[in-house]
Amino acid sequence: NSEYLHVDETPIKVLDKDKKGETHRGYYWVYHNSLKDLVLFDYQPGRGREGPSAMLKDFKGHIQTDGYSGYNFLHKEEGITLFHCWAHARRKFYDALLNDEARATYALEQIQLLYTIERSAREAGMTAQEVLVLRQRVAVPVLQALKEWMVKTYQEVTPASVIGKALAYTLKLWDGLTAYATDGKLNIDNNQVENAIRPVAVGRKNYLFAGSHEAAQRSAMLYSLLGTCKLHRINPFEWMKDVLQRIGTYPVNQISNLLPYQWRSSNL
Repeated sequence: NSEYLHVDETPIKVLDKDKKGETHRGYYWVYHNSLKDLVLFDYQPGRGREGPSAMLKDFKGHIQTDGYSGYNFLHKEEGITLFHCWAHARRKFYDALLNDEARATYALEQIQLLYTIERSAREAGMTAQEVLVLRQRVAVPVLQALKEWMVKTYQEVTPASVIGKALAYTLKLWDGLTAYATDGKLNIDNNQVENAIRPVAVGRKNYLFAGSHEAAQRSAMLYSLLGTCKLHRINPFEWMKDVLQRIGTYPVNQISNLLPYQWRSSNL
């Protein structure tokens, strides 16, 4: 029901009775709404398009992802604008510093200019319309000059080099990387959903695997609820304690009132 989502996926080992002596590699697909501070984890057995295709079948709006090709089918979906993440492009040039310090440093400096523009907009508390005007006036010229430099520079480097791969990655996704400058509500990167995924990395080190595909989906539900608590600055323990004490006798037709973002409103 939102008009803008960040999407990413992360692996999870799962015990599977059909695979003796080894674990199955499943995935949490994570959908983050940065406009309303909501996050949803959905477990899927694989990394194919089946999961996001089912989840997003009625979605209309902007979807921001990294460059993973599994999202490319969204380009063909009516009413969906797929665009990309500057943080991922930036990492490619960090990786290229040891390969070609001068060129990688220049690219990073120009990308940093784009982030400086975003920081100034946040610090000024600008509206989406004001952000759009700022980006069109200041960011777009930086983007145009950066693309010209990248096209020229790519012809000067070896495509198989680290700097060559960084340039190729960025130029291939250029339209998706620059789409954020056309709408003030959009973010320059996908860091919001990556931040939501971080607890999974901690969890993997502790519990190592999910006991079954069903258990992995139950974990996804908990990550969704507790992740939304975090986004709304709610103490997860306090929320869970209150909900578990009340849910048994709570009217079933009002159960959504106990979801973190609703609970927060009713407990202010």
